[in-house]
Amino acid sequence: MPAIDKSKILIMATNGYERSELRVPLDELKKRGAAVTIASFEKGPIKSWDEKDWGDSVDADITLDDVDVNDYDALVLPGGQINPDVLRTSDAAVGIVKAFAASGRIIAAICHGPWMLVEAGIVKGRDVTSYHSIQTDLKNAGANWHDHEVVTDNGIITSRSPKDLEAFVDKIVEEVEEGRHERRAA
Repeated sequence: MPAIDKSKILIMATNGYERSELRVPLDELKKRGAAVTIASFEKGPIKSWDEKDWGDSVDADITLDDVDVNDYDALVLPGGQINPDVLRTSDAAVGIVKAFAASGRIIAAICHGPWMLVEAGIVKGRDVTSYHSIQTDLKNAGANWHDHEVVTDNGIITSRSPKDLEAFVDKIVEEVEEGRHERRAA
């Protein structure tokens, strides 16, 4: 059970991530002492989507191919429509989500981020939430969808939208400090 200030968090994103859904967890988790790494297809800048237009960029520290799941306590999956839709077409990105799930490590997905959980095949029978427009996708994948600011099912954290970021980050901290979760197969 690592304290948050001793934990290592991986954020996986690409161009088109919802700005606040990456920046708020990045800044807040760092502020609480976590070491946070951003992974993408390539090292270097990835551009955000900021509500209605392109926003600023953040640098990806490592590539998806360089991710070693054993180095991290948790995975954060920001939303936005573009980001998870592109990532879910990548075998490497989906493989990272599957590896985090299989190892019992924390997975946190917000907004459209739960599309990655669907693609990884880990939502069947689990309680989740998401942005309302993808609730049918989650239900069709066998999830129990709820309209709550944050839903946790055995270390898999989901939230609806940027308005839920405070609760989302607080739940990430809580779950990381609980440690790994033994999970049934989805």
